[in-house]
Amino acid sequence: MLPDVNKEIVLRTDASDIGLGVTLLQKRDGHIFPVAYTSRKLLDREKRYSVMERECLGIVWGIKKFALYLYGKQFTLQTDHRPLEFLKVSKFDNPRIMRWVLALQSFVFRVEHIKGKDNVGADFLSRVPV
Repeated sequence: MLPDVNKEIVLRTDASDIGLGVTLLQKRDGHIFPVAYTSRKLLDREKRYSVMERECLGIVWGIKKFALYLYGKQFTLQTDHRPLEFLKVSKFDNPRIMRWVLALQSFVFRVEHIKGKDNVGADFLSRVPV
């Protein structure tokens, strides 16, 4: 399905111990439809990141991967990692996360927490990365 530029876009991300998973979705007529999926394995050094860093890496990687669809358009970022709800307003002591937050400043999005059971696509992709 090709995305309709006039409809709301939702990006769902997740990270596991072995990979990152991202789903690009679009809301149409009250339903959410998949547009694209992607995943990747974590590098050895990334496997040593904290949970917060891995989840944030998943967000940054997903936004960059789908930048063509997201740049210049407001979208909703959904994550099952509650601390990242405050990604755009919190001050982080971690330099890596601070760099990632700066890298995302050119994108217009709101962060929304969703239950892990509702993040099925991204969760599956993060556990079985290709």
